Amino acid sequence: MRVVFVHGACVKDGSWWWRLTAERLAEQGVVSEAPGLPSCGETGETPGARGPGLPEDVAAVRQVLTASEEPTVVVAHSYGGIVVAEAAAGLDTVRHLLLISSYLPEVGQSLSSFGAEEPAPFLDVDADEGTFTVRPDALAETFLQDCDAEIQREAMNRTARQSLAVVEQLVRSAAWQHIASTYLVCVEDRGTPAGRQRAFAGRATHVVELDAGHHPFLSQPSAVRDLICGL
Repeated sequence: MRVVFVHGACVKDGSWWWRLTAERLAEQGVVSEAPGLPSCGETGETPGARGPGLPEDVAAVRQVLTASEEPTVVVAHSYGGIVVAEAAAGLDTVRHLLLISSYLPEVGQSLSSFGAEEPAPFLDVDADEGTFTVRPDALAETFLQDCDAEIQREAMNRTARQSLAVVEQLVRSAAWQHIASTYLVCVEDRGTPAGRQRAFAGRATHVVELDAGHHPFLSQPSAVRDLICGL
């Protein structure tokens, strides 16, 4: 088995966000990979009003998924669930989807389908530039409150401005309709409250809960490792 991690919105250096869980998986002989997302500027093109957007993110993740015939568990966080819904569709090698505080969109839905009409207060949106990101003063208290101070400091340097295009671009496939899925509800999440997560999780095959904030793979990596290995 291998694991492919797909990170959420407004961050870069995806492997850093997953590294604590990846290290614990490696101790069990499980290899993992965390592809970069073009919409977050991880593949060289600067995000802006013209993208890159969801189609480019889907292509980047699908390229990694199709590069091996090994049975794969895909772990998607937050916005990553939008990407994976399309990127993992039709791939026999993907045996399970783990959605962490994330989304299971139907065909024709977008990230905006799951949010309010107004941007969340923790976001910094630049409509002229065509990008958005997490406000620096809100990052730790909203998304990393259960992580130690060192992780909170390091995370500040790993946020990214992301193309606004991803908010409205429609998903063209829904992999979760054909692949077994588990939804991890992060009960202490201040960015996506547990009640909303539970509503999203209604489409998943299985639902589990953990007393953790938005990034349990940083605050409780052993628990996330154990969940992955048990799928």
